[in-house]
Amino acid sequence: MSDKLNLRDAAFEIQRAALLAADPAEAIRRHVQRVTDWVMVGDARYHLPEIERVFSVAFGKAAVAMTDAVADFFEDKITDRVVVTKGPLDTFDMLRGHSTHFADILLGGHPVPNGNSVLAGQRIAELLSRAQENDLVVCLISGGGSALAALPAEGVSLADLQWLTDALLRSGATINELNAVRKHLDRVKGGGIARMAGAKRATVLSLILSDVVGDPLDVIASGPTAPDPTTFADAWRIIERYGLAKNIPNPIRDHLLAGVRVTIPDTPKLGDALFDRVQNVIVGSNRQAAQAAVKRAEQLGFNALLLSTFVEGEAREAARVAAALAKEVVCYDQPIKKPACLVWGGETTVTVRGNGKGGRNQELALAAAIALDGWNGVLVEALATDGIGGPTDAAGATATGETIARASAMGLDAAAMLADNDAYHFFAQLSDLVIIGPTGTNVNDLVFILVA
Repeated sequence: MSDKLNLRDAAFEIQRAALLAADPAEAIRRHVQRVTDWVMVGDARYHLPEIERVFSVAFGKAAVAMTDAVADFFEDKITDRVVVTKGPLDTFDMLRGHSTHFADILLGGHPVPNGNSVLAGQRIAELLSRAQENDLVVCLISGGGSALAALPAEGVSLADLQWLTDALLRSGATINELNAVRKHLDRVKGGGIARMAGAKRATVLSLILSDVVGDPLDVIASGPTAPDPTTFADAWRIIERYGLAKNIPNPIRDHLLAGVRVTIPDTPKLGDALFDRVQNVIVGSNRQAAQAAVKRAEQLGFNALLLSTFVEGEAREAARVAAALAKEVVCYDQPIKKPACLVWGGETTVTVRGNGKGGRNQELALAAAIALDGWNGVLVEALATDGIGGPTDAAGATATGETIARASAMGLDAAAMLADNDAYHFFAQLSDLVIIGPTGTNVNDLVFILVA
C-alpha cells in the first residue's frame, strides 16, 4: 500500500470500483448480444423478424439505465414501455436518443409504495393485456422493485399495503419475509407478470439486477416473473410471527385468510406451464461488486479477502463481528496479514426502537465505532450500493478507532444515539456520512474492513 494513501482514501477507491462493477447498463451488455437479426441471451436466441412487437417493462432503482441499455438490442421493435424508479429525476440523464423523457418515467415510493407505484402496476397490467403470442415482453428488474411497482389484490388498498410494509420493516422482518407477504397481496408480484403475459401466450425475457442475498429469483422484486415457493399459509405465519395479526387492516386479513382456506388461487408454482415461455437471467449481483472491491484493494497494496455475500441479521450485531475481525487482523494477522482489506456483502436489518434517523448501514457503522473505540489503524465502512440508506441522503457511514473520541469531544453520546437509532445525526456532525447520491443501481450492501 502506498505510504501516501490513507485508509479513508483507500476506502473511497474501493467503493468506487465496486459501484462501477454494479453498473446496470454494463451488466446487460455482458449478457446480451445482437448479431444481425438475432439477439442472444445465455442459451436463448430471439429471431427479431419473428417477433411482432417488444414491450419493455422496467421497475427498480436501475430501471432508467436498464431501459436505455436494452434499447440498443431491441430498439427497432420496441413499441411501448413502462419505466418506474426512485427519484429525484434530476439525478438521471434523459435516456439517450431513445425518445424516453422525464415525463415518461414514474417515480414510485420506496421502501413504502406510493400512488405512482400503483399507477405503474396499472400501466404494466394494461400493457400486458395487449401482448399477443408473437410479442416479446422484456422485463428489467432491479432492487426496490417490490415497492416501486404495485398492483394491490382486489379489495386491498394502497393505504393497507403502506401500513403493512411499514409495520414489517419496523418489526425487523427480513426481505424474504416481507416479500413473501407482499407476493400474496399484489397481482404483479409472485409470478404475476408471468401469469398476465402467459394468459396471452406472450414470451417473457427477464433481465435481473439482484439486490437480495443469494440471488433467489422469487425474492428479487418479489419475483414477478418467477415461480413462487411460498404460500398464503407462509404469509400468514409471518404476520403472526411479528405480532401483527390483531392490528392488521381487515382487507389484508380477509385476503390472506381466504388464501389459507384455498378459496382463492395461490401464486403460480414451479412446474406451471406458463413458465415455459419465460427466461430469467441475473445480469448483476452483490458478489460481482464485492469481487471488484477485492481486486481494487489488491491493486492498492492490501491483502484482500472476500468473506461472504450472505451476511444478514441485525446491523448492530453484524457490526460487532466486523470489529472482531478487524481486531483479529491487528493482533494476529488473521485471516490475512496487514495491510488488510476484508469485504463482505449482504443486507442487514434494523429493529427500530428509537425516534432517530438513519439506515441499516449507518447503524452498522455506529455500532462498529463503539466496538472499535481506541483501536488505531482500523476503518469500517458500510454502504448501500443504491447510494441511499433508509429515509436519508446517505449511502452509509465510515467508522474508525478514533470516531468515539472525536464524537465525545463534540459532546455526542454514541451509545445513546445508537439506542435511539440516530446514526445519521451522529455521523453528520462528524462529516463521516458516505454521501454519493443515487447511483442508478442496487446490488445490496457492502462492508469494507481496512487495517493498516
